[in-house]
Amino acid sequence: MISKYVESASSFAPDIDNLILLVAAATGFWFVLSLGLFLYFVVKYNVKPGVRAMYIAGEDPKEKRWVAYPHYAVLAFDLLIIVSALRVWYHVKQEMPTPDATVRVIAQQWAWTFVQPGPDGKLDTDDDIRTVDELHVEVNKTYHFELQSRDVLHSFSVPVFRLKQDALPGRTIKGWFKPTLTGGYDIQCVEICGIGHGLMAARIQVETPLEHQEWMKAHSGAMAMRPTAMTPPSMAPVQGDAAGEKK
Repeated sequence: MISKYVESASSFAPDIDNLILLVAAATGFWFVLSLGLFLYFVVKYNVKPGVRAMYIAGEDPKEKRWVAYPHYAVLAFDLLIIVSALRVWYHVKQEMPTPDATVRVIAQQWAWTFVQPGPDGKLDTDDDIRTVDELHVEVNKTYHFELQSRDVLHSFSVPVFRLKQDALPGRTIKGWFKPTLTGGYDIQCVEICGIGHGLMAARIQVETPLEHQEWMKAHSGAMAMRPTAMTPPSMAPVQGDAAGEKK
């Protein structure tokens, strides 16, 4: 249902969508039920001439059950949501399936730098491919990413993947994704990171195997990174090693 409005383009996006729908259905059920009962009681027990209000202390077990039973039911729904959320969390954040490739994602004010292996399939070699504000990946391949920040707190987000991960200075945070649809999609920084936060946009291009091979052939060994039109030359990324240090 959610994918009709926000495209779903990764292997774990349906799991996250289903979890959101489960939470919406559970909370929506109790919201409608409680509001409906409230309106019903307002009408049913509206003040009537000559009828005195009853004093109810709530000490009778028959009266208490109208509070206790819904309470237990809500706890059961909470338990269902917690178990479902932990299952999805483990799959997305902890499971880390075997990768087909690993890419490095480096955030800085205010651009994204992507480092991915060339034909040798290994990072930190002479044929690494470095790009700014554009990441190219192959459809139906599992990618691990190493997320780093060179300055402040950023957050790497690909909405169609249902992927969001904070980037912390001084740390390398690992995650994964598996794109399932070809096309170009937005990459966003969803953590306010300074005056240029709104300009820190990028694109991820999900390509067929043939398209990706052709792109890699054209870019393999291209060490120079050129800033995009959105990134002034003074803000262009500084080339460096895995730790982001100047060479």
